[in-house]
Amino acid sequence: MMRLLSLGSLRTRLIGLLLLAIVLAAGVQALVVYRQARAEADGIFDYHMEQMAQALRVGVPLPGLPSPLGEEPLPLGDVDFFVQVWTSDGLRVFQSGNSADLPQRAVLGFSNIDVDGRPFRVYSMRSRAQVIQVAQDMRPRQAMARALAWRTVLPIAWIAPLLMLVAWGVVSASLAPVARVRRQVAARGADELAEVSEQGLPDEIRPLVHELNLLFGRVRQAFDAQKHFVAEAAHELRSPLAALRLQAQGLQRARDDATRSLAVDRLLAGIDRATRLVEQLLVLARQQALPDAAQARPQPVELAALAAQVVADAAVQASAKRIDLGLGRADPGRVAGHDESLRILLANLVDNALKYTPEGGTVDVAVQRDAGALVLSVEDSGPGIAEADRARVLDRFYRVPGSTATGSGLGLAIASAIAQAHGAALELGRSQRLGGLRIALRLPALPS
Repeated sequence: MMRLLSLGSLRTRLIGLLLLAIVLAAGVQALVVYRQARAEADGIFDYHMEQMAQALRVGVPLPGLPSPLGEEPLPLGDVDFFVQVWTSDGLRVFQSGNSADLPQRAVLGFSNIDVDGRPFRVYSMRSRAQVIQVAQDMRPRQAMARALAWRTVLPIAWIAPLLMLVAWGVVSASLAPVARVRRQVAARGADELAEVSEQGLPDEIRPLVHELNLLFGRVRQAFDAQKHFVAEAAHELRSPLAALRLQAQGLQRARDDATRSLAVDRLLAGIDRATRLVEQLLVLARQQALPDAAQARPQPVELAALAAQVVADAAVQASAKRIDLGLGRADPGRVAGHDESLRILLANLVDNALKYTPEGGTVDVAVQRDAGALVLSVEDSGPGIAEADRARVLDRFYRVPGSTATGSGLGLAIASAIAQAHGAALELGRSQRLGGLRIALRLPALPS
């Protein structure tokens, strides 16, 4: 209950606004009724005052007032009209009640005056030889108007609690779907990412729940990908670790220097492969965990300069295998992306080409402008990849059957993840010039 009554509660705010609207409506209604009652009372009493003055002008006796013939006045009762009659010379010849307190002269027609702090409404008219003045205390008029306004507002005050209960019930019923969604989400476990039911939700809440379901779907996909990644990584790490153990045991059993030296070389090579595998796993995890916000803020990247840097970095590895590695066509231009990610992508493509190209082969890197886009390509003179396997080689830990290379199966998967993060895809095909594999990435070029 305290949570419902808190200032942050939507239910409390809605009910408070409804009650405030009721109170304001009642106040406005009372004010309007009061003004209308005052206007009607003023009209009625002004009419009576004018008729009284007209009657005195023609000499008609009024109840409770002395007649012009000097007869005794008739009883009035509780009359709040005051009459004075003046001659044209300013001599008062008649007064009634407490009229002595009223001013001796007044503006012809209607006027408002204050006498000892009491408001009066005065009507004055001139006859042939007299000035007739009729006055009334304004407080009875105001009291009558207030009474009428209060009688109008009083029923609203009586039904205010009922209106509050109705408002509470209507608001609670309207917010019931929100409470239902809250209970569904609160009852879920950390790994329960099924969609929340959108059945019966109002139009204002359904888009929010729909976006929440989309978020659950993205998180579920991320969790599934993470589970598969962890399982596959554990499986892939088991083999190099087992190989390292066997090589360490071979080093222990070595009986002469030649055997020991061979065992050390094999152990170091195994450590290098395991290190390379761990590095690629970390790179892949880092690329997959790259937040969407970072992907939404690409920077201009000069592809030709980036390609030249990657080729220079891989020159030592190419020289060790006597492979002719070079940067062919390098058209200038920039693309929107992330410099480090694109460098990792190209480095993996070059490393993959060097790994599967036999000694004495050729690996060419090129940047070409084509119809408003820049195409980054790597082609080699290796055995290539059969068309049936080209889609599979982009999966993690997949190796082409019969391949003699000792790769981890992550290089192309990492490059594919980076390409997807840039809104593109790797294109695999056969190199028409070198006969091996050609991998290309097409990115929109930025205006010069």
